[in-house]
Amino acid sequence: MKTNSEITSLAITTADFIQYSDNSIVSKQLIKQETGTITLFAFDKSQSLSEHTTPFDAFVQIVDGKAEFIIDGKPIIVSKGEFIILPANIPHAVNAVEKFKMLIVMIKEKPLNPPKGDFRK
Repeated sequence: MKTNSEITSLAITTADFIQYSDNSIVSKQLIKQETGTITLFAFDKSQSLSEHTTPFDAFVQIVDGKAEFIIDGKPIIVSKGEFIILPANIPHAVNAVEKFKMLIVMIKEKPLNPPKGDFRK
C-alpha cells in the first residue's frame, strides 16, 4: 500500500489540502493501492478533462466550487458538498464552470491470484 506519509493519522480539511493554480488542473494522490486510489483535484475556472471512460466506478465529491460532469452526453452540475458516481465504461467529461476541488475514490476489482501448488492433496 502506498499512502502519503504527511497525512497519515491526521485530521485534515479536505479542500485546504490542495491549492488552485492559474489555468491548470492540480492533482494530489492521497492513497494508491492495487485495489484503488484516492486523489484530490483542483481545477481552475474553464479547465476541463475531455471525454473518456474508466473500467471502474468512481465516487466523486465536490469539496469546493462547482463542476459540470457530462455522463453519456447528459450534463449534470455538481456543487460543494454534493457527490456523483461516474459509472464504469460510460463516457464522461468534466468542465470547471468555476474553480472547483474534488475528491475522487476509485475502487478496483481485486485481481484473482491463482493458487500456488496443488491444494487438492
